[in-house]
Amino acid sequence: MRGRVFLQTRPAVTQAPTRSPDTQALDTLTGGAFTAPTSGERTARLREWLQSQPSPEQMQEVFRELSGRDKGAARVVRERLDEIKRSKGQEVIAAEWAQKAQAMLDQPRVNIADAMAWQRDAAKAGAPLSREPLATLRTQIADRIKGIEDLQHRVQVQREAAVLLAQRIEILSTKSWRDAQAAADALRTDVPEWQTQADALVQDPNWASVDARFPPLLDASRTQLQVVWDAFQSALAQAAAADADAAAPLPPVPVWADELRAGRGLPPEAPPKPAKPKADPEQAAKANEALAAAIAKLEQELAQGHGKASSGAAAAVRAALKDHGKQVDEKLSNQAHTLLASAGELEGWQRWRADQLRQELVTKAEDLFETVPPAEGAPEGEAPVRKPRYGGRKMQEQLRALREQWKQVDQGGPPNHALWKRFDHACNEAHKVVEGWLDKVKAEAAEHRATRESLIEEVTAWATANANVPVQDWKAFARQVHQFEARWREAGHLSEKAFAELQPRWKQAIQAAEAPLSTAQKGSLERRHAMIEEAKLLGGAPQLRIDAVKSLQQRWQAEAQSVPLDRRQEQKLWDAFRKPIDEAFQRKTQDRERAASALSERDRAVLEASKALEAANASGDANRIRNAMTALDAALKGQAQARADKDRADAQEQAPSAAPAEAAAPADATAPAEGASSDAAPAEGEPAAPPATPKPTPKPVIAMRGDDRPGMKKTEPAAPMRGGKFGDRRGAPGAGAPGRFGDRDRGGRDARGGGRFGEEDRGPRLGDVAFRAQREALEHAQATLRKLAAQAHGEALTQLLAAWEQRSADQVPSQSELGRSVTPSVRGNWVKALQATPSGDASEALLRLEIAAEAPTPADQMTARRALQLQLLTRRNDPSPVQTWGDDTARVLATAHDAGKARRLQAVLKTLMR
Repeated sequence: MRGRVFLQTRPAVTQAPTRSPDTQALDTLTGGAFTAPTSGERTARLREWLQSQPSPEQMQEVFRELSGRDKGAARVVRERLDEIKRSKGQEVIAAEWAQKAQAMLDQPRVNIADAMAWQRDAAKAGAPLSREPLATLRTQIADRIKGIEDLQHRVQVQREAAVLLAQRIEILSTKSWRDAQAAADALRTDVPEWQTQADALVQDPNWASVDARFPPLLDASRTQLQVVWDAFQSALAQAAAADADAAAPLPPVPVWADELRAGRGLPPEAPPKPAKPKADPEQAAKANEALAAAIAKLEQELAQGHGKASSGAAAAVRAALKDHGKQVDEKLSNQAHTLLASAGELEGWQRWRADQLRQELVTKAEDLFETVPPAEGAPEGEAPVRKPRYGGRKMQEQLRALREQWKQVDQGGPPNHALWKRFDHACNEAHKVVEGWLDKVKAEAAEHRATRESLIEEVTAWATANANVPVQDWKAFARQVHQFEARWREAGHLSEKAFAELQPRWKQAIQAAEAPLSTAQKGSLERRHAMIEEAKLLGGAPQLRIDAVKSLQQRWQAEAQSVPLDRRQEQKLWDAFRKPIDEAFQRKTQDRERAASALSERDRAVLEASKALEAANASGDANRIRNAMTALDAALKGQAQARADKDRADAQEQAPSAAPAEAAAPADATAPAEGASSDAAPAEGEPAAPPATPKPTPKPVIAMRGDDRPGMKKTEPAAPMRGGKFGDRRGAPGAGAPGRFGDRDRGGRDARGGGRFGEEDRGPRLGDVAFRAQREALEHAQATLRKLAAQAHGEALTQLLAAWEQRSADQVPSQSELGRSVTPSVRGNWVKALQATPSGDASEALLRLEIAAEAPTPADQMTARRALQLQLLTRRNDPSPVQTWGDDTARVLATAHDAGKARRLQAVLKTLMR
């Protein structure tokens, strides 16, 4: 509101500026800026006053008076004064460049290069090109440049069109004159139309501004096309007259003349060729050789587009034709004239092409810097900033490439000093970036050299300090050497000369530093080679000594950990060391596999029984698995019977086939022994074989008591020992093979066969394949049975809970499904509970079941459980919950079904019914 009140007094201050430093008047003028209590309010009132566009004299007076009081508030007025000053300066610059642009546009002839330079120079001078009138003038200049370039392009198009029209006319001269007469109507339209378009180009306002080479080209094309068209019309009219009148002369076109002559019934006449005088073959060969060399040089220059060089080569060809024109071959002469015509055309275009290439190079050189517009919020009229597009090295490469291209262009055309000045100025500006980069590179190179020299001194000092000190840790020593080498690699870039100077000194210092390590590595190599030879001896031995191999490997590891080597070299030595040992173990494995592959009949039986057990495991049928386990156990026990049969057969083979006296032999001794061949009887007249000594029956070994305490009888067998953890597995029901951890049973018997201490003999040892197959099959069978039992237990429990929910006694699982933990009487109580009407409370029964199963109790029942546990402690003679869980379950089943009670009952029965 205060600001609005002061604004009402503002019309009274629109008179002439006050010259005297009257503070009251200035305060009234600025709306109370001088009497405002704070600097922020003064600044706000000054900004509001400046919106009314006061005169510069008033702003200067206010600034002079206020700058001594409040510089922060006076800064607003000073910024406005500076802005007015800059705008006045830009107005002067804009008027100057506007005058230049207008003068350029008023000229009848405008040079494209000058027009393009106006915008660049105006931006450099800081002229506001985005403001009027410079914005309009810049647009007019750009349109003028575009019109001139389009006009020059249209001239080239018209020239090509003239060439195509001339070619059409020339092609018609090679066809029938009637075809040419039919096509003449179209040409009578196209040729005048081309002439009209050419005249329109000349009448264009920008025609005076085109390059000087374009008007002659257009005039030459117009003249050539007119001459060809006039000759064509004259010849065509003469051909039509000759066709109508047989006495009329024939046209000068050979094809048309032959056609008319054939129409008149006359034979065609070949034009007589002027006879060339015979020349000396040697001179003709020299003339052809000289002209061919000049032609080859001209072809090369024309292919490369070199203007100056092509002019000289064309002059050489003309000179050769002038000197040897009468002696050269006609084909070679025609080729020379064709190339001379092409060279003449290239000379006419070479200046334009060279200037075009130079203009492209100038644009590339000037584009090495990019113009960055002023940032947002910058004072208006601030000149744009030019920043380099590339860094030092990239800029240097670009400058070298541009200057090399300029030299090549200068070789192909006359020079252009104006473009050269622009190009050289742009390159010099860009080279300043290269100079700064070179200075930086020199400073970095000096720093890198100092770093490397200090590193050499440090390595030399370190080597001197460690020369006579025994090394305890060679790995730490090698790590320090590697760190020195890494620091040398990362010390920065040097020039080739400086690097060649420092590299020998570095090699000498690092070699002296790692000399102790090299000596230790040499000794380690000798020891490792000796261990490799020892490994070869161990690997080649007929019997592989495992203990010697382990000891040798430990020695190798100790050596490898003590003295480090190069990684590749150490890997090669390790491969050479382990190769003979691996080959020996491989031979041992192959021998074991060969032995395992040669299975006996008993092993095959065990294998077949193991495979049948694996198939039963896959079927998931418990009865089938148990039957297969029984069959496998029978196959294992059948080995003893097979061995007994083999021993009996061996004894019968050793017994005599006939007794020496019938009285001394049993009644059935005359018959051959069972299993013996009838060929075993001695022939007649041969003495009978002496009777074989019968093999004594082995006396069973009986375990005696190992003490001599009073009352103890050693003749009585010792009581069987209590089965341990591993022996119980063999004696478990249904187990027919050793357990997982031990292959021997309680008495020390090997599961593969062969007992001791008088135990049952299972026959010869099983092979590795059969033994492992039967062991894995039994382990899988036991795991499958446990899985099936757990699955059956879960199904039975689920069925029992479903029977409780539906009050259906028929759904109670059978005795076999419930398992051994549930007796028939308990199952009967459950059935009766389900048949009766639901009644009673199951809270105490559930708590007893949870105590028996040691299961958790819901939080709201914990107090009741503690109270029940205290009561149970006082009832010493009552059965515990573990003994009465079946009856407790029946009491729960007798009550009504509840989801929470069912979850609690299921949780405890999972444990109790196992």
